[in-house]
Amino acid sequence: MVIPKLHYISQGSSPEEHLENIQKACSYGAELVQLNLKSLPKDPASISEKKYLKIAEAARETTTHFQTRLIINGDYKIAKTLKADGVHLEPTDRCPTEARTHLYTWQSIGGTANTLQECETLLDKEIDYIHLGPFRETAKEANRPPVLGLDGYRVIMDVLKTPIPIIGVGGITTEDVTALLESGIAGVAVSTEITRDFNKIRLFNQLLNASSTAEQRHTFE
Repeated sequence: MVIPKLHYISQGSSPEEHLENIQKACSYGAELVQLNLKSLPKDPASISEKKYLKIAEAARETTTHFQTRLIINGDYKIAKTLKADGVHLEPTDRCPTEARTHLYTWQSIGGTANTLQECETLLDKEIDYIHLGPFRETAKEANRPPVLGLDGYRVIMDVLKTPIPIIGVGGITTEDVTALLESGIAGVAVSTEITRDFNKIRLFNQLLNASSTAEQRHTFE
């Protein structure tokens, strides 16, 4: 199962804006997008499962048109219903091992980690990739995990010997990519930098040496 090196995590002040940005990301060459309504300014819990499914269906229609992979953040049931390419589970979401029993065998599961121990725990839970971060501070919120910085990635990657792709996340810009790759990570997950300028997708792909044509031929089936 090949995991693309660049992940676009959707942003927007409304579900409609998330969908618009997903369409832009796809049209600019994103290989994988994650629908992440948790970034909405209002409480995402206020979005009913029925509405979330409707939004996800629209995202799926767009990504299918562009042959882009769609990952659903947090809800494996919706991921299965839509036959999305996978689900991304945060530490507060359902356990990946349990989610795996409900998904199709070809669907991927990603998890989020902040420490070496959290990475090792996820590796025992049948995940297909890990978002490791944050690289730098992105929000002034309570209970935010510690910023890793380059040194943090180097320390973790020196110990963590795994074929599972480790994807850097958290305020990453194109200027960070080369040094991050040297730390041993496989790719980056980006939100703000791409949402500000979708032309950056091409540059990120060049820096990551990501072959969109070659990897888009791969399917999970």
